[in-house]
Amino acid sequence: MAYTLDMASDLEPRIAEDGIQEVPLTRARALLTRLIEQVREDGLVSALTVRGRRRAYLVTPGAFEAAQSDRRKVEAFHFVAGERPQPATTQEFLEQMARKLMELEERDAAKAKRFADYEPD
Repeated sequence: MAYTLDMASDLEPRIAEDGIQEVPLTRARALLTRLIEQVREDGLVSALTVRGRRRAYLVTPGAFEAAQSDRRKVEAFHFVAGERPQPATTQEFLEQMARKLMELEERDAAKAKRFADYEPD
């Protein structure tokens, strides 16, 4: 296969239509400090790609924590919404959701603690 200038440009970061900067993983290693500064200072999220497919995102801790919180809220909502019998009132629904949300937060905290305590062999 012949090498073209388009191939070289495939290795450079580019901003996708959704506003995420896409960076090939092979190129990200050399740019990691710059990518971290961009997300920290400018909020520019980077997606690390392999063969053009997104494999991981580089986001701020605040964005990650917000996403985790949103995930727990959605999980709690789906759990309570799937309960039988359904809560009789909105207040009961919200109370059950709050209980489930606390349970999920405790579960995630326990997972984080296990990870923090992990020591490889």
